[in-house]
Order: sequence, then C-alpha cells, then structure tokens
Amino acid sequence: MNYRLLDSGGGRKLEEVAGQRLDRQAPAAVWRPSLPRKEWERANGVHIRSERGGGHWNWKGPAPKSWTVDYGGLNLELKATPFGHLGLFAEQAAQWAFLRSAVEAFQKEQARAPKLLNLFAYTGGSTLAAAQAGAAVTHVDAAKGVVDWARRNADLNGLADRPVRWIVEDVIRFAQRAKRREDHYDGVILDPPSFGRGSGGELWKIEERLAELLDLCSGLVKNRPAIVLLSAHSPGYGALSLENLLHDHFDLEGKILSSGEMTVPEASGRPLPSGSYARYGSGLS
Repeated sequence: MNYRLLDSGGGRKLEEVAGQRLDRQAPAAVWRPSLPRKEWERANGVHIRSERGGGHWNWKGPAPKSWTVDYGGLNLELKATPFGHLGLFAEQAAQWAFLRSAVEAFQKEQARAPKLLNLFAYTGGSTLAAAQAGAAVTHVDAAKGVVDWARRNADLNGLADRPVRWIVEDVIRFAQRAKRREDHYDGVILDPPSFGRGSGGELWKIEERLAELLDLCSGLVKNRPAIVLLSAHSPGYGALSLENLLHDHFDLEGKILSSGEMTVPEASGRPLPSGSYARYGSGLS
C-alpha cells in the first residue's frame, strides 16, 4: 500500500500518494493541522479551487501525466484532474472490503455469482472489488473518459476477462431502459455526486433525482436486494439519512443495515470524515 494521509486541517488534506506529496481540498477538515507548515510546504502538487468550479494544480517540477497506486487491494491509475480528483477515493476501501465479503457470502448461499449494478461507477474501484470476488458487474457512468479509465484499471488488476459490462450512459436513462427490458440484478451500488450532467446533457441534482433513481433500482432488484451499498458526499446525506432512504425504497424489513461515516485515518490516527454510507449484504450484518 503506497497511500498515506499525512495531515488535515484548515479545509485541506496533505497526502503521500505513490511518491507524490499532494495538498488538496478537504471541506470537512474544519480543525487546525497537526504538522508544522514546513511539512505542508514540501508538497510538490497543490490544487487550487476555482470560484467557478474546477480549478488547477501548481506543481514543483514536472507534473505527472499519470501514475499508479496500490491501495485497498487494488492497483489504480492516478491522474491529477482539474477538479482536484485523482481517480482514488481512499475512504471507499472499507466499502470495497464489504463488497468482497458480501459477494463471497452470496455465492456460498446461492451457489452462483451475483449480478450487480454499479451506477456512477467512475474509475471502477467498487466494480473491480466485486469482480475480484466473482461478481458479474454492469458498470455505468456518463463520462466515456472515466469508463475508459476504469477499463485500464481492470487491466492493471488482471480483471480484463471478468464478466463486466462497461456502459457509457446517463444512469437514470440506463435504469429506465433496463426496467423496460425487465432486467434483473441481485444488488446495486450507488455513489451519487451532488451535481452532474449525463452523456446527453441530462442534469443531475441529488436532492431532486436520487429518490427517482432508487425507485428504478428497486424494480431492477425486485424490491429485495441481496446486496445494496449507497454512499454519498453531499451535505444533508448523512448515515441515518442514507439508511432511511434504503428502507424507504427497498423491502428490507427484518434486515440489519449498517451505516456510518466513511473516514480516512491520518498517520497520527485522527480520522478525516469523507462522506457517509448505508449498506446491506447477503449473509452479513
């Protein structure tokens, strides 16, 4: 594993990512940094947020075009995007471990591989973790560039031959079409953004469209998912809100859901909150 969160505070985080020391935004880090300023000044890449959205990186020396990190049981290609993302969301490592365990439990119970639908699948961490454990995954994201990125990550992990369908499409449009076809999945994975646009310019706002999407997903799993994972990084979508949403849209009566904050531990052990999750897995509490 060659990722470390070194420090956080003042709305920023300081990371060591496969040889690159980076200073990026972390809105939840409302406390003061622990490390002295000189440690932060050693960062060779600093992301600056633009008031209009996006931003840019300032680099000491040549900017890396791409590089690779080993983290959470996966090898992932990294790129410094204008929005400050790298293609790695370190807080998701615990969810990848959950997916592996849930897929293995399903296979023991059902004697077959589960079919999972991963929406807003981005660079593929959850897709690849589930595929590692034997799941057949339909991976959907509206941006062709990030789906291509996810496919390269599959190659990096020796998973190119696994049963993964790579779909470039607006997630609601895909789910509507899947419902008309009467497609069926054993579980769903969703990590919706606060705001975005689909491949055809469709507008996504989590507060306006998440309930609609969850209703569609409920039909695709016949209302009783064997595996469901919902995570979010949006204000107002805490752990209990996500858990209530799952109970509202899926038949999970009598099922024990787990929910909580996703965190990344600093080198000192202090956790950086990085979104929330709610989940249920076949055979798991």
